[in-house]
Amino acid sequence: MNKKKYVAYAVIFVVLAVLVYLQFRTWQNFDWARFRETRPQKWMHVVHGIALIYLAYVVRAIRWKIFLRPVRPQASSASLVAPTVIGFTGLALLGRPGELIRPYLIARRQNLSFSSQLAVWAVERIFDIGAFTILLVSAIFFAAGPRSLPYYDRFREGGFLLVALVGAISLGAAAVYWKGEAIADWIERRFAHLAANLGHKIATRVREFRSGLNTIHGPLSLIMLILLSVLMWFMIIMAYQEVAHSYGVAILNIRRSQVLVLMGASMIGSLVQLPGIGGGSQLATIATLHRIFDVPPELAASCGIMLWLVTFVAVVPVGLVLSHHERLSLRRLSAETAQADESAAVEKAT
Repeated sequence: MNKKKYVAYAVIFVVLAVLVYLQFRTWQNFDWARFRETRPQKWMHVVHGIALIYLAYVVRAIRWKIFLRPVRPQASSASLVAPTVIGFTGLALLGRPGELIRPYLIARRQNLSFSSQLAVWAVERIFDIGAFTILLVSAIFFAAGPRSLPYYDRFREGGFLLVALVGAISLGAAAVYWKGEAIADWIERRFAHLAANLGHKIATRVREFRSGLNTIHGPLSLIMLILLSVLMWFMIIMAYQEVAHSYGVAILNIRRSQVLVLMGASMIGSLVQLPGIGGGSQLATIATLHRIFDVPPELAASCGIMLWLVTFVAVVPVGLVLSHHERLSLRRLSAETAQADESAAVEKAT
């Protein structure tokens, strides 16, 4: 497992190195002295951005409480804030291996199976994608801000594709909700001949996902989950805007509706990054600021890094304090999470 992980990190490092080279090669006149001097001028905007990110974590905890109602109605939102912050700290420092720390901690504290909270985590991702899509499509098709940006026609096409993707995911989720067991059985039979018991593993994930959908108990809960998801992503939008405005220059006076384009680039870039270092997110943000918003390279680089620090890394100090207070090791938690995931798969196979 460690060997595969190191190989993956090596591949990501090479990809990022190539992207960095290509990016800075286009900036032949990049002024490093000017970059070192470029920094926010209005630090209270940065403080406001960090506060909004932390409020978004609180909203995440409230949303997870709604998911827990059918099995743990007595669970409080306050009890879910610390696992949420610690989980995102693990993600920031360890990368993808730390991504499942949050559902693992919640399962352990609420005395639930890890697989049940892994299913909730998967359903949560759908609400995140759906909420971001609602805001992005609203901005692209109904707000004036994005119309003034270059490549607006491509943004419109991307909006249509994103709507189609969310529609397909929603239909797939509905199919799993109503016919999940039948779908899992078909997958198990259809791919039983493949190596590494792949058919059973996929079927297990389908069954877990179906159990996660069962946490949405009624139309009122569904509406509350949608509203909380949209509110959370709107807070993140405002945090991005606060950081951009902290530089006090007209070219970074980005409208709220335009921020979604920047966020989209950052989210795509985050798929390629190293633990504790990032890389892809910053590069995508910097490139978007420079090419779409016509921000000078030095200012774009500074703002891109600051956005990453505020929206992704700012959780780390509080997360480390909470994990130290509760005598938790993030690396040990990550290892326990991987082991629990494998154990759950083995148990369902027998």
